[in-house]
Amino acid sequence: MICPDFLEFQDVLKKMRVVDDKIVYTLNTSIPTESFKTKVDASSVCHNLFDQIQKSHSEREIVIKNCIVATAETVKKLKSAKESSPDDIDVIKNLKAEQRKLRLLQTELSVEEVIKEKTTKLFTEKCRSYYKPNTL
Repeated sequence: MICPDFLEFQDVLKKMRVVDDKIVYTLNTSIPTESFKTKVDASSVCHNLFDQIQKSHSEREIVIKNCIVATAETVKKLKSAKESSPDDIDVIKNLKAEQRKLRLLQTELSVEEVIKEKTTKLFTEKCRSYYKPNTL
């Protein structure tokens, strides 16, 4: 599980965001210009790209939410440990670290929404003439 180490979590997310990071390039190289319209099936290209994008978004959202749930459970356990021994410095230190990590994970969920909106907007602009998904 990648949740305990936030930097590793961010590295994994970065790798998972490759589709979104390269969306402009992918769209520009996949969608034909007027002179090549007959040589490339833009409808199937857009459909396949949309499926890739949706799968990528779904997988990342699941990973982020699972880490949020796992970290929230850890915070809950540490809070109860702090109540039973309020003077234990290690428990307090770990609790603060986990709370910080939980906030960072929740921020990643917001970042994910922004990335999703940007990618969807770019996809719609380039592929609207060729493919109209039901779930946009």
